[in-house]
Amino acid sequence: MLHRALALIAAAVLVAPAAGRQFELGNLVIRQAWSRSTAEGMPMGVAYLSITNNGKVADALLAASSPVAARVEIHQTTIVDGVARMRPLPEVGIAAGATVKIEPGGIHLMLVDLKMPLTAGKTVPLTLDFRVAGRITVELKIESAGAAARQLSRASSGRAFRAPTS
Repeated sequence: MLHRALALIAAAVLVAPAAGRQFELGNLVIRQAWSRSTAEGMPMGVAYLSITNNGKVADALLAASSPVAARVEIHQTTIVDGVARMRPLPEVGIAAGATVKIEPGGIHLMLVDLKMPLTAGKTVPLTLDFRVAGRITVELKIESAGAAARQLSRASSGRAFRAPTS
């Protein structure tokens, strides 16, 4: 049962929806900020986004917070011998001229101890703290969990992943 739950979690993080609003802070551009809807009583959520550093100096995402969660943790998922392993990261480095994708199946932000369900079609604030650029609050677009489930079903039947459009 635990293996099945871990497999479903790992598979769920392999699906990403289409792009949303763009946010800028100094030389950083944050795009595709989104989360998946959650059911009432679910203690955890997840946030994804991409960060492009258009500057000539490296930066790093040091922390994140949101009023919808007691805390936000930076994690990375890796698959080792077919088993998904998640570990915390102290920061996410963003090299000059590079884009870092905080996305399903890799680095992601865990919204821990949700204070309310994340409802599809709504947005929630997420504050990001960077070493060089400072602090910015972005909006996470909440995507339907059903869209993710349909993608998982296609993947398990051997069809390719395709991001839901919205």
